[in-house]
Amino acid sequence: MTDERTYPTGVPCWVDTEQPDVEAARDFYAGLFGWTFADAIPADAPGTYLIASLDGKDVAAIGPAEADARAEWNTYIAVEDTDATASAVRAAGGSVDVEPVDAGPGGRWAGCADPRGARFRLWQPRRRPGAQLVNAPGSWNFSDLHTGDAAAASAFYGPLFGWEFADIGFATMIRRPGYGDHLESTVDPDIRRRQATAPPGFADAVGWVAPTGASDHWHVTFAVADRDDTAATAERLGAVVLSSEDTEWTKAAVIRDPQGAELTLSQFTPPDN
Repeated sequence: MTDERTYPTGVPCWVDTEQPDVEAARDFYAGLFGWTFADAIPADAPGTYLIASLDGKDVAAIGPAEADARAEWNTYIAVEDTDATASAVRAAGGSVDVEPVDAGPGGRWAGCADPRGARFRLWQPRRRPGAQLVNAPGSWNFSDLHTGDAAAASAFYGPLFGWEFADIGFATMIRRPGYGDHLESTVDPDIRRRQATAPPGFADAVGWVAPTGASDHWHVTFAVADRDDTAATAERLGAVVLSSEDTEWTKAAVIRDPQGAELTLSQFTPPDN
């Protein structure tokens, strides 16, 4: 067992948001999720990259948006070699919008897009393996691919990251085979017992596919203790609630933060409750 959460190749490992006004975004997310922040950029260096923590564990980050760029959330996928994977993205019909570059001693990243334009990022970890608290209220839950062509997504991401796309009736689950074994042997020895009633292969789940009538994109979901209370807090802090939905397992709300980045708030409400 280990206290550090690590991510095998092909597993989404980190999320951050790029915002025109970083300080305003810090205030919003501190009020929404109770995050505290530390700047990963040394005081004598230009720029800022605020690492958000909850209960002393890294959960996400906020950085500055490029000039005239809209605010958005980004999802990073763990890889062994950012440069080699970026080349594989191009060979598979995707694009590389930000060439591989070191992020200080933390790791090496690249910005990519799949053939239908959904942007994602690669992360080759060094000192920073990824989010250290997930699925708890106020932390990252999942990143989902919203696409108008699930078959094309499977053809691109499957060979690239070793993903399997499983239709489980109410949704399509993205699985990275072996991830459940990794969790069981590292930070979550009880995972199989807790998920005894979950769909087959759920321990290997790394995301979901959702249909969209808009452009393809990756969308982030954060766990919350109470969907209605958190959505009300978001509105009080300047966000807009775009939609809400109750399912057999969750109560969710999609919000747009004050600078325009969209995310989902999800309360876990299993049937036995």
